[in-house]
Amino acid sequence: MSRPWLVADIGGTNARFALIDGASGVPRDIQRVRCADYPGPVEAAASYLAGQQAAAGAAWATPRWAAFAVATPVGSDRIDLTNSAWSFSRAESEAALGLDGLLMLNDFEALALSLPGLGPHQLRAHGPLPSGQGTLAVIGPGTGLGVGGLLDTGRGWHAIAGEGGHATLAAADDFEAEILRVVRAEHEHVSAERLLSGIGLPLLYRALAQVRGEAAEALAAEDIGSRGADGSDALCAATLATFCAMLGGFAGNVVLTFGARGGLYIGGGIVPRFADFFFASDFRARFEAKGRFRAYLEAVPTALIVEPYAALHGAAAAIETRLRETGITTNQGSAA
Repeated sequence: MSRPWLVADIGGTNARFALIDGASGVPRDIQRVRCADYPGPVEAAASYLAGQQAAAGAAWATPRWAAFAVATPVGSDRIDLTNSAWSFSRAESEAALGLDGLLMLNDFEALALSLPGLGPHQLRAHGPLPSGQGTLAVIGPGTGLGVGGLLDTGRGWHAIAGEGGHATLAAADDFEAEILRVVRAEHEHVSAERLLSGIGLPLLYRALAQVRGEAAEALAAEDIGSRGADGSDALCAATLATFCAMLGGFAGNVVLTFGARGGLYIGGGIVPRFADFFFASDFRARFEAKGRFRAYLEAVPTALIVEPYAALHGAAAAIETRLRETGITTNQGSAA
């Protein structure tokens, strides 16, 4: 009996678990849990697997390989999530879950690995779709702001896990400079994530209100997004417009930095909530507004990822690559 792979996409607020039935499989039995409801990923994964075992009965085969995409830098055994209280050891988690191998990837490393396999039904583009070839880049406002790259090496895809969301945010004009001046009174360093994320949207809203001399309500990011997208609140709509414009400028910087002429993808859970507003915004205009390099950016396609579980596909791709490199068959070469 072939064993499935366990994959997870672990963000600052939610974790998504799924099973993959080997190479070229798609995520199944996807379950989302709140990180705050569990002490750590081992407990959350064990609870998920227990539920799957109960549902499968005699047909159950325990996974031996897993890949977790986590919203934090990855490079040592210790994993401390940037926007969550979860802190854990990769090796201890592997042992606790009885795995032969547990891969730990940055969440945007996993999202980058998913890009070549995304089809037209999983994307919404500004004009032509990216071809999924050459050097690609992905950004994503979620709880934080992720950045990743993907290189076609000729011997397969190689993902680059960066922390570009923590790069200093630049203003494109005096209006944005005034917003940044207001925010710097509260935060010494104003990164892109500080404003272009779920945790940043309320701060952007308050700063914009101050610049405009208006009163700001105590609104969560979800409220700002919904009120802005439906036009029921002028300040929220202006906040979203500023968010999209500044995100476009940041995205153009990412493409220039990576040389990602194959395409720029927008992931994360924020933008799909107001996708129509986003496509009518100044995102693309600001993306291209790079002076002498306008023509360079004009030729780069941009697309919104509307597939909510793309990072799970990327996590599976990482397992497939590791098993292939180590000579293990992609159905894990073991029976139940």
